[in-house]
Amino acid sequence: MTIAPHHPVQPATARADFAGRERTTARAARADFIAAMGNAATGVTVVTTEGPAGRFAQTVSAMCSVTADPPSLLVCVNERSPLAAAAVRNGHFGVSILSLGQAHVSDVFAGRPAPGTGHAPYDFDCADWQTLDTGSPLLRDAAAVFDCHLTDAVVSGTHRVLFGAVTASTVSTSDRPLVHHARTYGAHRPL
Repeated sequence: MTIAPHHPVQPATARADFAGRERTTARAARADFIAAMGNAATGVTVVTTEGPAGRFAQTVSAMCSVTADPPSLLVCVNERSPLAAAAVRNGHFGVSILSLGQAHVSDVFAGRPAPGTGHAPYDFDCADWQTLDTGSPLLRDAAAVFDCHLTDAVVSGTHRVLFGAVTASTVSTSDRPLVHHARTYGAHRPL
């Protein structure tokens, strides 16, 4: 009696074809993930740090609270951004939730200022700044700001997750937050 293998050996051409499909499937899954995440409406933040490692800022959409007791939050920063390493070396960072009138600030710190504005990518002169406890720059006229001492930093894939203990925060009673959805800016509208 002949027993067939449970998983028959495929010819080399079939393995190559299967490997190609795996790569194609991985690319498609990544594209699907990016498209799905683009459908999430998020607030728009600029994360900053200033200290011995330098002064840096980056537009970030991945920010959320961790806990209110004690107040803490997290942000996800691409490892390629100099902000990721500088915030760790400086030991603190600031988060400004942009208001409706600050879309241009988001563009500047995303590295793509609008032509004709006179601002270079990552140009702090595009806005007015203040500091609270740590010395990290925080935007004036933001919808809200958080000043944070770094408590942990974890690398996950292409990003570094920065956890911060909030030492100070303020909220505007007049400035509505800027929202990002489907690669465009907008505003929250109550139902």
